Amino acid sequence: MPAGTEPTPEVLAAFEAAKGFMPLHEGLALYAAAADAGTLGLPLLEVGTYCGRSTLLLADAARAAGTVAVTVDHHRGSEEQQPGWEYHDPSVVDPEVGRMDTLPTFRRTLHRAGLEDHVIAVVGRSPQVARVWGGRLGLVFIDGGHTDEHARGDYEGWVPHLAEGGLLVIHDVFPDPADGGRAPYRVYLRALASGAFTELSVTDSLRVLRRTAPAIRPES
Repeated sequence: MPAGTEPTPEVLAAFEAAKGFMPLHEGLALYAAAADAGTLGLPLLEVGTYCGRSTLLLADAARAAGTVAVTVDHHRGSEEQQPGWEYHDPSVVDPEVGRMDTLPTFRRTLHRAGLEDHVIAVVGRSPQVARVWGGRLGLVFIDGGHTDEHARGDYEGWVPHLAEGGLLVIHDVFPDPADGGRAPYRVYLRALASGAFTELSVTDSLRVLRRTAPAIRPES
């Protein structure tokens, strides 16, 4: 891997110790994309913080590039993380309100890695935050809810803010329905069909695309 496209050993260790679902090889691909996008000098945005595992990689890349990582999440968990579902973790349930709350765990993750000063954490629902966002972004990483409604909302809300030359990264893209949900895959196909993106890399379920057109063409 070229110099400058791999996280520091300390951040790599923090990534592997943090709660989350992204495997190491996909994490390294995400970091490489963030390091590439960081050359634009614009914020690197993540939709879907959970407990901060992937945020660490974006923050480390942002620190190296002299920019900032922004991560957006309501911290109540996505559909598959609710009680009774496969990815539910009772240790991140707030016993007082009886609902998931990953925010305290996320903050501890950042603190332990020494990256708090390089992250802006926004607590809210992605489409609402996107509507009031006013600046351009060097990277948009979509890793939030996996229903069509949520994946589509993340794409439609944030891609208009992505600068030309910036990177769109989509996680959990599964062409085979047997491997996982299809919503991120449909968003990935939509991005390619728009004519505004060129695919740069495929690392298992992680797709990296560069925005090569100043505006997305109207879609049918």
